[in-house]
Amino acid sequence: MSLVLIVLIGLAWGSFLNVVIYRVPLEMSLLKPPSTCPDCQKRIKPYDNVPFFSYLILRGKCRHCGFRIPFSYFLVEVLTPASFVLLYFHHGRTLGFPFIASCLFASAMIALGFIDYYHQILPDEITLPGLVLALGYGLVRQDMSFRQALIGATVGSGFLLFVYGAYFLVRRKEGLGMGDVTMLLVIGAYLGWLPTVLTLILASFAGAAVGVFFILVRKKGMQFALPFGTFLAPAAFVALVWGGKIINAYLSLYRR
Repeated sequence: MSLVLIVLIGLAWGSFLNVVIYRVPLEMSLLKPPSTCPDCQKRIKPYDNVPFFSYLILRGKCRHCGFRIPFSYFLVEVLTPASFVLLYFHHGRTLGFPFIASCLFASAMIALGFIDYYHQILPDEITLPGLVLALGYGLVRQDMSFRQALIGATVGSGFLLFVYGAYFLVRRKEGLGMGDVTMLLVIGAYLGWLPTVLTLILASFAGAAVGVFFILVRKKGMQFALPFGTFLAPAAFVALVWGGKIINAYLSLYRR
């Protein structure tokens, strides 16, 4: 029953995250107006707004005008409950405060990852409250101290600030946005410094691989910009769930 409840809550929460992803970059209210088609502006009926299932039934189109609903809507509604289920097992099948905190962190990563993909921005409306919550959680959590949360935030953001400054000195233009720095503040404050380093490594390798693909296959120029937050988000989730095992496996290579 707990698993079913988590999936249902995840589906509903994923639908809300779609609202966040769409409206926050446009500086729209999250409450008004009610859900409407972005093309014909017709209000979406409750039976057409059921997470996951409505997209399949309507085949990804508006019932009124046939406007194609972006596949990312469906993807968010799948990723959210899937991440909640993984976190449920990660936390020993318990529904305590650490599980809820991890779900909120994963939600922030999903929202930031998709917003950065579509708009190349990482809104302060998400990152700054996320940082406050992550640091506040550091005051009461059992697995990490507030001091470790501060160190994690400093390590993650400090590294990107160094890259930002070095690139600007060499090229006289920005190579990274400051939104990436604030996102790393959140990730570092919640994960701690070592998982944050792992996040940076995973995101950098993934970004480099995708960049090479676009340059060689899609014939993009060397100045082609990739939204780094889109790579940081899944990397942070991997570090959250499997980071301990990955880090221990790596460090064990030096203990032999």
